[in-house]
Parts: sequence; structure tokens; C-alpha cells
Amino acid sequence: MEKALTIAGSDSGGGAGIQADLKTFMAFGVYGMSAITALTAQNTVGVQGIVDISPDFVREQIRSVMTDIGADAAKTGMLSNAAIVKAVAEAVREFRIPNLVVDPVMIAKSGAPLLAAEARKALVEELLPLATVITPNVFEAEAILGRRIDGLDAMKKAARELGNTGCRWVVLKGGRLDIESQAIDVLCDGREFIIFRSPRLNTMCTHGSGCTFASAITAGLAKGLTPPEAVPPEERFPLIPGLFVRFHPVGHRSLSLARTLLNISQGVQFTG
Repeated sequence: MEKALTIAGSDSGGGAGIQADLKTFMAFGVYGMSAITALTAQNTVGVQGIVDISPDFVREQIRSVMTDIGADAAKTGMLSNAAIVKAVAEAVREFRIPNLVVDPVMIAKSGAPLLAAEARKALVEELLPLATVITPNVFEAEAILGRRIDGLDAMKKAARELGNTGCRWVVLKGGRLDIESQAIDVLCDGREFIIFRSPRLNTMCTHGSGCTFASAITAGLAKGLTPPEAVPPEERFPLIPGLFVRFHPVGHRSLSLARTLLNISQGVQFTG
């Protein structure tokens, strides 16, 4: 059975973080493992508290997994501070962790900060160069590049620039932008683009969608798919038992993963 490691924060409400990652791995038939970087007191309303795990203990968790079980792929989510970012990067290099997906989590959907501002430089310099795929949303890409992204042409330019950080593939998620009433994601390997288009959903129920999206890619890479094959197309989600088909909204800000993720990718278009 293929194995995937998530290195991320814990969401006590179960909608995002390692809880969402492990559910996604299971839905894709991949054995999931975790190294927790931070504990959050969190629910569907917001984040009430955060306690960071020490960088040494984050590294020790990764060591425990990699020296015994191993991993076919891994992903990072909430890394909280520069020391944790550097510890994770060192562990990725030391244990030669393959197929790394970096979700550069910076702010929770509720607005709570999940990555210290001073940690962005460490993220770009230490971790992104080790990644097979990075999955920033428009806000995260703007924070990394230091400029606004306001349309498809700007997304393509930004995706190409983000590739200069050393990662092999960039998936720039454009759900925040309303481009002709569509949600558009851009996949780029530094040379050509793959454009994913889908009807735009007017919903606030997106908590955990980024974690789940990155975890689905990680699971695909663990199974031997290439990055373009691993980016989850719409038609695959109805085939996944349990997590996506029979998910029911919960809490004050209910999350409908089925609706959110079934509209991530539709109508793939290759462009130069």
C-alpha cells in the first residue's frame, strides 16, 4: 500500500489540517501518517488558539516515520514559524522525502494568521526549492511575489515566476478571482500551462478545501501519477467512496467538500 506523510497543524474541528489530510489519503486508498507542527483550538467559526510544536519535536516525528515506515510522498501545510519551516526542510533533505507537495498556508479562511510574516522568506528559500508541486492560492502567491494578481494573464505570469523558486510544478488556485464567472486554476511546469476551468460557486463553505486539494495531489503522486495526472479532475471525485460523495455539512459555517472539490477542475485546456 502506498504511504503519504502530512506535516501540518491539527484542526480540532476536523475540517482542515492533518485531519482533512488523513481523511483524503484514506479516500484515495493511501496509508496516511502525520507530523504535527501546531495545535489549534478551531471550529467552523474561527481559530480560538494556537500552540506551536517545538521544531526539534516536529523533526523527531518525521524521523520516526521515515526511519521505519517511509513515505512515497509528503505534503506540508501549516508550518507556523521560520524555525519549523527550516526544521522541516532539513528533514526533507536528510531523509530524501520524495514527491513533496508544499501548500504554503498563511491565513485560515477565518482570517487567523497561520504563518508568521518573517517565516515567508524561509519558506521561499528553504522549502519551495525542495517541492515537486506547490499549491498557493492567489493571496499566498501575492504575498510571496509582493504584487497583486488580478486576472488569468497575471496568474500565468505569477505561476511561471513561482516556478523560479526551484519547485518543479506550480498549481496556482484562482478561486478568489471571478474571471467571467469561472473559477480558474493554473498548472505550470515553467514552460507550458494547463488551465482548469469550472463554474464559480458563490459559497463561504471552503474551510479545508486547500488542505484536501493538496492532499489529493500528494496521494496521486504516492501512487505514481505525474503532477498533471495527480491534480484531481472533477470526474474522479464521484468515484471516491465516503469522503466526497456522502459528506454532510456540519457546524455554523458548514463545509461542503463535495460541492467545492467537484468544481475545482473542469474542462482542461493546454496553452503555451
